[in-house]
Amino acid sequence: MELTIVMPCLDEAETLETCIRKAQGYLLRAGVDGEVVIADNGSSDGSQEIAIRCGARLVEVAEKGYGAALIGGITEARGTYVIMGDADDSYDFEHLDPFVEHLRDGADLVMGNRFAGGIAPDAMPPLHRYLGNPVLSFIGRLFFRSDIRDFHCGLRGFRRDTILALGLSTTGMEFASEMVVKASLCHLRIDQVPTTLRPDGRSRPPHLRSWRDGWRHLRFLMLYSPRWLFFYPGVVLMVLGVTLGAVLSITPIDLGSFDLDVSSLVVSSGLAVIGYQSIWFAILSKSFASREGLLPMDVRVDRFRQLFPLEKALAVAAVAILLGAVGLAAAVLKWDFSPQDARSSLRLVVPSMTVLILGVQTALCSLLLGVLSLPSSRSSASALVRRPVP
Repeated sequence: MELTIVMPCLDEAETLETCIRKAQGYLLRAGVDGEVVIADNGSSDGSQEIAIRCGARLVEVAEKGYGAALIGGITEARGTYVIMGDADDSYDFEHLDPFVEHLRDGADLVMGNRFAGGIAPDAMPPLHRYLGNPVLSFIGRLFFRSDIRDFHCGLRGFRRDTILALGLSTTGMEFASEMVVKASLCHLRIDQVPTTLRPDGRSRPPHLRSWRDGWRHLRFLMLYSPRWLFFYPGVVLMVLGVTLGAVLSITPIDLGSFDLDVSSLVVSSGLAVIGYQSIWFAILSKSFASREGLLPMDVRVDRFRQLFPLEKALAVAAVAILLGAVGLAAAVLKWDFSPQDARSSLRLVVPSMTVLILGVQTALCSLLLGVLSLPSSRSSASALVRRPVP
């Protein structure tokens, strides 16, 4: 069988038959050997009976959620290719030719683009059309170096075996983002085709909850990009903290109406420590995610491990701890147990303590990275998900 059209379903009795008839009509008109699968997520309005009566194949999915329903339907699909779309009559199941053509041409994932194909009046709430979708799609393109213009289009086609190999696991609305993110990270061929969107035919409100599901999409995008979540903010904070601290440890900064002095030196120390820890979080989270098959292996992390193996990292940490301890000892030796100028002493104490803390962090994080580098017998992640990122 060449094509399976999968529709997630939860109480879609009002529009389900229309969608099934349109999808079946496309298969007949285009001469495609295919099937229509309804992944039912526990409907109580008779949607199951409608699916069976219309000749679709019913797949019961017990686990709740948009993503769970789709994973269940895709797993049970018999076609080489799968096209998924909502059963609310908002997507055009009668004109799937562009999706099938691109799949036959070798695309792994074919995304619909509603902004290019046309959005009918009242088909998409203004909040989604002008804020939610554009902003989240922009973040997705920025974080994952993708050129997808409509990250959350529900009408998309893909090779079944390739997408299943990605190990998709989210059960909610963020499933749409997970598919695009993992396909992008694994350098799959992703094509885009214009598609249309019209108002759905249901009399009840949609299952989508704007702010809740929008946050879940954003959270997923951030958690799957340690580079943007931890590394870049960490670099900014550390550069700012080290630069400002280096100057203030020597002399105050006169800004005219006020000065930056030892209080600002303490703040700069905090920025440097937080930034350094954030950089380590990026390295550790990427190592853990790669180890567990959540993200592809990153040659940059491997290169870092080679340049700074555990022994070398511990040596660097020991030097930093020693320097910090020497600085603190010098501050104690300068103190004759009599009142002293706090500014003078803090210019030595704060940098020394900062270097000591960074040394301890280096030692602890290097040891944890070493633990994450130990050989593992886990084999749950596919070879495709573990494809290295250049």
